[in-house]
Amino acid sequence: MSDNSALLPAIAQPPSDRQRTFLRYYTGTLIDLVVLGLFDEFSDKVWVESFSVALLAALVLQLLLKATIAVEHRVLDYMKSKPGKLMTALRFFVAWLILFGSKFVILEALALTFGDQVRFEGMWHGIVWLIIVVVTMVAAEELVVRFYRRLA
Repeated sequence: MSDNSALLPAIAQPPSDRQRTFLRYYTGTLIDLVVLGLFDEFSDKVWVESFSVALLAALVLQLLLKATIAVEHRVLDYMKSKPGKLMTALRFFVAWLILFGSKFVILEALALTFGDQVRFEGMWHGIVWLIIVVVTMVAAEELVVRFYRRLA
């Protein structure tokens, strides 16, 4: 009978902030890769030339989505300091504008980066299918996070 404790470190150390950040982006990119791959396989509106292109596109999507969320939070945090009902309504509009408008930036970034190797087709030059894919990615990431938290 072998002793598996020899494979474990003598002292377990909690992960650093950098390690947690890496794991968050790594996991998010893999989830995005799976979602993008499934849409490529089962939809005629999403097309990715190869697995390696899908991996790079998932990485680009992950970075752009995180940047969008960071911009949204920064702008909304600034706007929260301003009182009034008009500012509250404006916050919702600005959040929608950032989240919706960013999809056009993401679509253009994908087109510039990958050309015809990654395509979203259909209504409004594919923006509707990009939004569907991105919402699915965000939902899948949230489901994984919720599942992970329940394991504790």
